[in-house]
Amino acid sequence: MAHYVTSVATPLSVAESFAYMADVTHFAEWDPGVKRAVRVAGGAGVGNGNGNGNGNGNGNGNGNGNGVGNGVGAAYDLTVKAGGTTVMRYEVKEYEPPGRILLIARTTFLTSVDEVRVVAAGQGSIVTYDATLTLNGAGRLLDPLLRLAFRRIGDRAAAGLQRALKGKAA
Repeated sequence: MAHYVTSVATPLSVAESFAYMADVTHFAEWDPGVKRAVRVAGGAGVGNGNGNGNGNGNGNGNGNGNGVGNGVGAAYDLTVKAGGTTVMRYEVKEYEPPGRILLIARTTFLTSVDEVRVVAAGQGSIVTYDATLTLNGAGRLLDPLLRLAFRRIGDRAAAGLQRALKGKAA
């Protein structure tokens, strides 16, 4: 198992930080290991909708809100580069705006659990990104190598997240 946690203090409000992080398509903007991120299914609940509404249309949108939500059930295909290129489908399993989102991706070889937490801090917020990669089956024998590689991958992603959120390490 490989684990990486980073926190970013940002001038963005809790709502702004959560909206940015809950839209997983943004991951390609800050994580250099993610080459492409596409929403493939919308979720229920309050989300950051496409169009004039939020989530499933019940929210603070202008006009007829028929947006696609980022809530529980939303799914994203992330094209990741780690050795080769592979597509991982992340699904939102828990969604608690504006404070927490939990995403899980499973492939034949590994399981990724990513949690984002956002809390108020002064005039801005602190965003904590907590990622755990677990190799499945016999692949677990390679865990020591995965831990080393994941630290480097995580450090690059943390730097990108600081840039994207206009913040600094917390």
